[in-house]
Amino acid sequence: MRLLKLVPDDTNIDFMKWRNIALAISLVVTLSSIAFTFYRGLNLGVDFVGGQVIRTTFSQAVDVEQLRARVGGLQLGEASIQEFGGPKSYQIRLPKPAGGDAQANIAADKVRALLVASYPGARIDAVETVSGKVSGELAQDGALALGLAMLGIAIYIWFRFEWQFGVGALVTLFHDVSMILGFFAFTRRQVDLNVVAALLTIVGYSLNDTVVIYDRIRENLRKYRKMAIIPLINLSLNETLSRTIVTSLSVLIALAVLLILGPAVIMNLTIAIFLGIFIGTYSSIYISATILVWLGVKPDSFLRTSDEGAVSPGAA
Repeated sequence: MRLLKLVPDDTNIDFMKWRNIALAISLVVTLSSIAFTFYRGLNLGVDFVGGQVIRTTFSQAVDVEQLRARVGGLQLGEASIQEFGGPKSYQIRLPKPAGGDAQANIAADKVRALLVASYPGARIDAVETVSGKVSGELAQDGALALGLAMLGIAIYIWFRFEWQFGVGALVTLFHDVSMILGFFAFTRRQVDLNVVAALLTIVGYSLNDTVVIYDRIRENLRKYRKMAIIPLINLSLNETLSRTIVTSLSVLIALAVLLILGPAVIMNLTIAIFLGIFIGTYSSIYISATILVWLGVKPDSFLRTSDEGAVSPGAA
């Protein structure tokens, strides 16, 4: 029985032919994502801003504007109401009350009573409360975890290969994370601890793909010392293309099932990882490899000089 090959052995795609165009597009999209994220901000979940989240399911479809007006009439602050997993399920997010946990419980009871009285058959699925202090600590810890992960990865690549590879890996990870945050800022999907977990997962996946490609490039740098850097990188990318496609496709199939059949509570995590796989695969080819060219890496860049390690004339 013949093995299935998604990529033929004689594949020879000129990836580097489009490196400048790809890098220019990535630069524009990344800067736009960063600018849009700072301008519009992220739709931070209760994990990071504190407050209350009440998830409810109605017996039939409801008018969202009417629901928003009724909840607003309780004078509990500006309420954010979003569909959550279906046309009959909604998430009501309220700002944290000034009176602490006691006032938070009172506010939740008011909303619960309003929903039961105004919408017969309504079911309260969950009530979550996070204090402002806890939410601030979670936001700081999440940002710190992400930053330290990226820095640690860059340092590892630096020692594992050379400093040019470390810079390439760090730029690649920054590119991937920026695009994901830009997507969430644009779509206004909620960013919570699940999304932070997704970002850390994407960082790990992107690093794995980048290290595989970098390792093959370093191996070919030693093997083909007279080959120009552009053909050498193209050769390395084509040699690892089969592994890249098979790995990415396998993960995407599993994520596609979660997108279709998975629970709503992990939908943002699934979307973030699904998008991150595409971006990470692209960046490992057109960002991490292209950065090496821009940093002047050549087949003889890491060769030892002829006199390095030579014995001095007066040595015994």
